[in-house]
This record gives sequence, C-alpha cells and structure tokens, in this order.
Amino acid sequence: MSGYPVHSLLIRVLILVLILFCDGSLFAHVEQHRETKGIGIDERLGHFVPLDLTFRDENGKPIVLRELIDRPTIFAPVFLSCPDVCSFLLSNLSATLNRLPGDPGKEFLILAVSFDETEGSLLALEKKNLYLKMIEKPFPEEAWRFLTGDRESILKLMDAVGFYFKREGKSFLHPVALIILAPDGKITRYLYGTEILPFDLRMALLEASEGRIGPTVSKVLRFCFSYDPKGRKYVFNTLKITGIVTLTFAFSFILFLVWRGRRRSKKG
Repeated sequence: MSGYPVHSLLIRVLILVLILFCDGSLFAHVEQHRETKGIGIDERLGHFVPLDLTFRDENGKPIVLRELIDRPTIFAPVFLSCPDVCSFLLSNLSATLNRLPGDPGKEFLILAVSFDETEGSLLALEKKNLYLKMIEKPFPEEAWRFLTGDRESILKLMDAVGFYFKREGKSFLHPVALIILAPDGKITRYLYGTEILPFDLRMALLEASEGRIGPTVSKVLRFCFSYDPKGRKYVFNTLKITGIVTLTFAFSFILFLVWRGRRRSKKG
C-alpha cells in the first residue's frame, strides 16, 4: 500500500463517493429544495419587512404592520387550513411558549400570517383560539395575532423575508420556518422546521431586541432534511448523511496513509 500513489488513491476514492452520493437529492434541503422550482427560503438577514403593509386581524379589523411590529417579533408564515406541517409548527410553538420565560406582549409578539389570500378573519380567529388554548400558562391574547390579507400584500411580505411557496390545488407546497424580527422590522434570524427549542427561541428574541443578526440555528436541519413534494412533508435524507459519513471516513483514511508514508520515508 505504501508504494501506491496517494494522490491516485484519493482521486479513485473521491470518484467512488461522488458516484454514490451525487444524485438529485444531494441538492435537496429544507429551505430550497430543487425538486419544485421556486419554493423555499432565500434568507434575507439584515433586510427589513415593509411595515406599511395592511392586513386584517382575527377580528376583521384592518391593521398596518407598523402598529404591531414595535418589539421583537416571531413571524410565522403559515397556511391556516394546512393539516400537516403548519399545524405542527403552531402547536409546537404553543408548547414552547409554555416554557419560554419573559413577558409576552411586552417583550415579544407573535404574528401568524396566512399566505393564502382566500383565508379570512373567521378562520384566523378560530385558529387563534385553538392555539391559545394549548398554552397552559396565562398568555395575553394580544401577544399572538393571526393575520390574513390580499394577494398583493401577502406576496410583498413573503418576498421581503424570502419565503417562496406555490399553490397546488387547494393546498400549497411551502417551506417551514419561523422568522425573527427586530422592533424596527429587521430580519435577524431564521429558525427552520417544526421543532422549536425554548433556548433557541429565547436567544433569537434576545438578539432581536438588540438588533443583532444571529446565525441560523438549524443548519443541520436545513441540510439533513429534504422536502417530499408528493407527501408535502420533510423527510430525513439518508443518502446525504451516508455520503457525508463516507466522505469523511475516506479523507481520514487517506490522511492516515499520507502520514504513515511520510513517517516511513523519514525512517528510511
């Protein structure tokens, strides 16, 4: 083995790994899956949402975003009628709020905004009551608002945060994330997936209160989970993880061979 050219071995191993690893799923991840063009998240950290947009609150009252976003804000783009990932996201958010310290309504605000222009205030109020009931501790109603709007306002807001979706029949193909905003509407962090850790959310809100842009916490989730457009859900990308492990092992093994070869050369 010591007489075999190391660089030749490296090339052979890399070619083998790439053949096994580099299929279409290599490029699939949670914020921009390539199977369905134009759907995903293009992070706009440091950009601002347009605070002059008008939506309707859960009582049907027109409200300008500037009237709401004046404190750290958890922005959840959702399809209120979605029986799958949006429901998981909002119910998990309710569970996380049970364990989140702070004074809701004063220290932070939650905005669930529907990206379906056909959904109205009655449905928004129904969903608000549902998810507020899941919070087991006292929680002011004004701290979690459910907004609906017209198509133009929705598209402007979603484009500002880099959230891209596509209607498919009566449902949607869409990514799943919470977007954290500073009191001035600046985008400071993205939290991906339906699982929300209280510590991550607390740190994101703290950064937002100071106007600091935080790193995307769920880089592993973005990379390890792919979107299944047929099932409209996120699935674990086994091939990708296997490829990474294989590639890491191959590099480690080759480095060991190089080290052993140099050591023998010095002894010789």
